[in-house]
Amino acid sequence: MSTRQEARRLALPGALGVRVALLLVAAVGVAGAFSGWVATRAATEEAVQRVVRQQGEEVQTLARVLASKIEQSQKVLRTVAAGITPEMLDAPYSLDWVLQQGLPAVQFFDTMQVARADGSLRVNLQYGVQGEAAALEPAERDTLRRTLVEGKPIVSEVVGSGAGDARVLFTQPLHAKDGSVIGVVGGALRLQSQGLLPASIAPPEHAGSRLVVFARDGTILSHADPARLLGKVSEEPGLEEMGPRWLAAQGAAGDRSLTERVSGHVVSLASMPLPQWTVARISDAQALLAPLEGAQRRAWWLAALAVGLIALAAAALSLWQMQPLARLRDRALRLTEPAGFDDSVVPSAHWGDEVSTLADALERFTQERNGQQLRDSALAGRLQAILDHAPVGIVITRAARLSMLGRQAAQMLGYTPDELQGRAVRTLYGSDEAYAQWKKRTRAAFAAHGAFDGDVCFTRKDGSPVWVRVQGRAADSPGMLAGTVWILEELTAVHEARRQRGRERLHDPVTGLPDRHAFEERLRGVLLGRPAVQGRGPDALCGVVMYLDLDHFTVVNDIAGHQAGDDVLEHVARLLEAQVRQAGWVARLGGDEFVVVMPACSVAHGLAVAEQLRAAVCAWEPVYGDRSFTLGVSVGLVPLTSELADVSAVLRAADMACYEAKRAGRNRVVLRSGVAAPAAPAASEKA
Repeated sequence: MSTRQEARRLALPGALGVRVALLLVAAVGVAGAFSGWVATRAATEEAVQRVVRQQGEEVQTLARVLASKIEQSQKVLRTVAAGITPEMLDAPYSLDWVLQQGLPAVQFFDTMQVARADGSLRVNLQYGVQGEAAALEPAERDTLRRTLVEGKPIVSEVVGSGAGDARVLFTQPLHAKDGSVIGVVGGALRLQSQGLLPASIAPPEHAGSRLVVFARDGTILSHADPARLLGKVSEEPGLEEMGPRWLAAQGAAGDRSLTERVSGHVVSLASMPLPQWTVARISDAQALLAPLEGAQRRAWWLAALAVGLIALAAAALSLWQMQPLARLRDRALRLTEPAGFDDSVVPSAHWGDEVSTLADALERFTQERNGQQLRDSALAGRLQAILDHAPVGIVITRAARLSMLGRQAAQMLGYTPDELQGRAVRTLYGSDEAYAQWKKRTRAAFAAHGAFDGDVCFTRKDGSPVWVRVQGRAADSPGMLAGTVWILEELTAVHEARRQRGRERLHDPVTGLPDRHAFEERLRGVLLGRPAVQGRGPDALCGVVMYLDLDHFTVVNDIAGHQAGDDVLEHVARLLEAQVRQAGWVARLGGDEFVVVMPACSVAHGLAVAEQLRAAVCAWEPVYGDRSFTLGVSVGLVPLTSELADVSAVLRAADMACYEAKRAGRNRVVLRSGVAAPAAPAASEKA
């Protein structure tokens, strides 16, 4: 079966895949149940808060409505008081007529009393009929007397001994023109009257909910059950704890409201500031939350269905994600089975743990690899012994790294074998450029001949160069990784001998610069290869030659000796090379005379470089034998125009320009562009 077909084949899940799927189903179920519980609890709490908030707002609204009725009753009583003049208090019959006939507002109250400032009762109307003064309740007398004393309106506590005649008395002081209290008028309303606490004022009762109004002394003033009128709020179910606590905190005094959940009830309280009464709504918590239970059950069923579908999808996805592991297990089983195994038959190990099966297979592979490594190590040891005892240096490279090398090769490169083992081949080269050139040469040789044979300059550990003849061939023997075998033979002495012979022939032995013969050969090549120059301006790239003669050099030779003179010549040679290395080259003609050639250079640039050379030599003050010397240099510059046909003409023109610089005072630059060539002065004359 091909690798592509095997990748597409559906592999049976093992015990690990099944466990992962079941664990994922369980995790999704637990997470879903917990999330549903948290969401349901949060929704329930929000719904309860909303219901509780709605009930509290309803009670506050009702308290404001009842308070407005109390205030309206007081306004009606003030209207009655405004219709009573001081003279009427001394005329009982006229006062009685005014109250019954002249003031329709009197009919608003169930009873009406008028008393003078001395406390004598002038009128006592009981439901529109004049009654005896003795029929007045003591509590009503006390309320009238308090109004006369305090001079302000009062709303009394509940008056009357039974629920049928229970009433509340409103009083209003009568004032003379000077503001003194001359009497009091009082009007009483039954608790269940339309002007006070009618049954129609309350909103419709809810299931398990009731409305209660009680006074500041805890007396119940209004109740859905008439039998509970004038009872104590401390005995009312749901208000046993909260009612007395509310009154003890003087909650009825002032405009306040409160809603709490107490002993299975939701209780909302709101105060009526003027009469100092309290409106309460008591609701059974279970009845209040009953509509939410059905919605919660439906939500739970929907959540369970969604969690189940997600769990099944997660299980299927996990089994699909485990397919690569199952296929890897099958492949490991086939690799470990003996030859001739039919992979179309599902082995019983498929139902085992995928990871355990892979671990067993990897263990077998590891054992085989360890055995192979032992064999390779023994083979490598024998190979290393051969390399160490070989009469030539041998190096084996793999992937541009020094895989193995003999002792002779390491000594040739200035290292120990352990220092180079595994290092990059780049270590043996002094620069990236040299390494790149070597790679280019080896690729070309292997492509053309299948082998490499040539001289290569390596860099030893101490930085010194070493020339080596290198022969390389590819090594692809069985059991070995692809690599290259190199045979090294040191040729440093041969190259040094060749270099010395060439240097003695073409270079000045004192300065190391090209000598006169080498200069003439090289300048001849420049003249033959120069392009035609169309213009003669200072910017024409015709090339220039500078003839340099040191000033006062004989003083150094005469005083400090020839060794100091040679040192001066060598140092001046290095100064000149440093200035023109990138644009030209320097040669020594003999004595203290040098020449600088800049092939592709304009006259203007040549003059600037000549001035730099002069300044550099002039700035250097050598010291020999505790004495310093000052040098200068006279420079003659000629452009390489077509008029200067050969080397001798160029040298003659440059020499004449230098002579002119000497005659003009030395230590200066002179440009000579003509070809007139008078006889050159003698060397002693120039010095």
